[in-house]
Amino acid sequence: MTAGAGLFAERGYDGVPVALIAQRAGVNKAMINYHFGGKRKLYLAIVGATFAEIAAGVEQVAASARPAPEALRELIAVIGDMATRRHPHFCSMMLREVVAGGHNLEPELIETPTRILAAVQRVVERGVASGDFRPVDPLLTHLSLVGSLVFFFATTRFRARVLAARRPAVRAPDAATYVRHIQDLLTHGLAGPRRSARRGA
Repeated sequence: MTAGAGLFAERGYDGVPVALIAQRAGVNKAMINYHFGGKRKLYLAIVGATFAEIAAGVEQVAASARPAPEALRELIAVIGDMATRRHPHFCSMMLREVVAGGHNLEPELIETPTRILAAVQRVVERGVASGDFRPVDPLLTHLSLVGSLVFFFATTRFRARVLAARRPAVRAPDAATYVRHIQDLLTHGLAGPRRSARRGA
């Protein structure tokens, strides 16, 4: 699955023949067909398993009793970890798929990302109710959070080239630095009257 994810991220679904996946994985085509039932089922298995893992992680955070700002920071960290350490090719793979209209995804797979939205919504609504967050649209918050992280991780190689071409060259930010930036940006940007009062005291 790792070999397939890397190739799908680089070339998109249509640009990856099964033979190339087999070559990178060090197996023969028959093994892929035997274990997954072909390229399409391998693709869907990668997407389904990764989305399910991300959704389970953020749902666990959303279900915790920790204050909403702390939960939001942890939720961002979970997504960042999934996109870098555990599934480094997934953001590029999904950005290609989404830009192409998502035609390679089954309807039931499209339902899984809504669990991530529901987790963000739960944390945001809890924060608004407690006064830690100002009233905001949870969907817009979700899009800001996920969209910024996906774009950052999907464009890592291109960004490094662009920044290296500057004179003087600019060092590209690493993943951990960007995750902390988004944590600070959202928690401070969503701050409600309760948190503002604490900071001003």
